[in-house]
Amino acid sequence: MDSSQEFDRQTPLYASQTSSSTNVNTSDDVSQEPDIMSNPKASEIIEACKWKDISRLRSLAEGHGGFLSDTLRRRAWPILLGLDAPSDDQENPSSPHNASGTGRDYPATGMKTRFSLTSTVPSSTTLTSDAELSLRKSELSSLITEVLRRHPYLCYFQGYHDISQVLLLVLAPAWRARVLARLSVLRIRDFMLPSFGPTTAQLRLLPDILNAADPKLRRHLAGVEPFYALAGTLTMYAHNIEAYQDIARLFDVFLAREPVFSVYVFAQIILDRRNEIFEIDEPDMLHVILGKVPTKMDLDDLIIKSAALFEAHPPDTLSYWRQISKYSALKTARDIEACAKQSLDEGSVLFDKQVDEVHWQEIRDRVKLALWRYRRPARTIGMALAVGALAFYLRRNPSLVSRIASLFAR
Repeated sequence: MDSSQEFDRQTPLYASQTSSSTNVNTSDDVSQEPDIMSNPKASEIIEACKWKDISRLRSLAEGHGGFLSDTLRRRAWPILLGLDAPSDDQENPSSPHNASGTGRDYPATGMKTRFSLTSTVPSSTTLTSDAELSLRKSELSSLITEVLRRHPYLCYFQGYHDISQVLLLVLAPAWRARVLARLSVLRIRDFMLPSFGPTTAQLRLLPDILNAADPKLRRHLAGVEPFYALAGTLTMYAHNIEAYQDIARLFDVFLAREPVFSVYVFAQIILDRRNEIFEIDEPDMLHVILGKVPTKMDLDDLIIKSAALFEAHPPDTLSYWRQISKYSALKTARDIEACAKQSLDEGSVLFDKQVDEVHWQEIRDRVKLALWRYRRPARTIGMALAVGALAFYLRRNPSLVSRIASLFAR
C-alpha cells in the first residue's frame, strides 16, 4: 500500500464512509429527503430561490440549520454567486463551462489534491474501493484545472482544493466549475493573487475586532501574530472542520455573507474560548491553541453571535480596514447582491488593478528597507555633499569668508 492509501485509511471520516450506500449528488429528487422537505423552512428556501431573493436567502442561511440539505444547497448556492437557479429537471446549465480553453498547465494540481477528499467526504457517502476514491480525486483535480485554465491569471494556493472539494461534493457536475469560477474571481480573489500580502492583510483585522469586543483579551494576545487564523480563513474553514455537514452548513452562511465575515467567525471562536486562552501565557503555545478550531461547536449559535459581532463592530470601524485595498474582494463584495451581478470580466479587471497596487507597494517597501539599511552611510555621504557645497559657495563668495573670520576674531 502506498503512502496516499495509508493516509486515506487513517483519516477520521474514512470509517464512516461505509455506513451508508447513498452516493453524493445522485439526484435532486426531493422525495429522498422527506423529513427535511416537510420542514416549513424548506419551502421558504425554494421560494427564495424561485425569485432569486438573495436578501431572503441570506437570512435563511443564518437561521437554524442553514439551507438544511444538499438538495436545497444545489438550488441556493449558484444564486448567491450570481447564477440562475438549477431546476429539478435541469441537469446542465444553458452555457456549459468545460475544460477546453487556453491557459497554462497545472502539473502540481493532482499532487496538491491527492490527499484531500477523505477529509470532507460526507458520512452518507460510500467509497467502497480505492478505484472509486481515485475517481473522486480525479474529478477534484479536473475541476480545479478547468477553472484555472479558463482563468489563467488566478494563482493556485494551498487550501484551494479544500474549498473546491466542498463544491464537488454538493453541486451537480455541470454546475461545479461555474460556481467555483465565480467564487474564485469575485469572492476569494485576494487569495489567488501572485502575492501573499493581501491574504495576510485580512488577518490584521482580527486583532482590531478582538480589541473592540474584548480589550483585555486582545492585550493578552498582543505577543501573538494573527497567522494562527490563516488555515481557517484561507479555506473557508474546510481545512479545520472534519464533519462534512458542518462544513456545508458554514458554506451556507459564507456564500450568503460578505467575505470578511469569515474573519469575524474566527474572532468569535476566540471570544468563546476566552477562559481557556487566559490560562495560557506562552506565545508559542497560544499560537498552537488558537490555530486549532474546536471539533465540537454549536454552529448555529456561532453564526448568530458572529453576525452580532459584525453588527456591533463593522469593518469600517476597524483601524486596519483603511489599509485594505479598495480592489480587495473584502471591499468589492461587501454587497452580496451587487457582487452577484458582477461579471467575471469585471473581477479580472479588479484582479489586475490589485496586482499593480501590490507590485508598487512591494517596490516602496524595498526602497524603504534599502534606505533604512544604508541610513548611516547615507548620512555620511549627505554630510560630505553638504560640506562640499558649502566650500564651493564660500569659494565663489570670498567676502562672506572675511565676515565669518571677523566674527571668530572678536
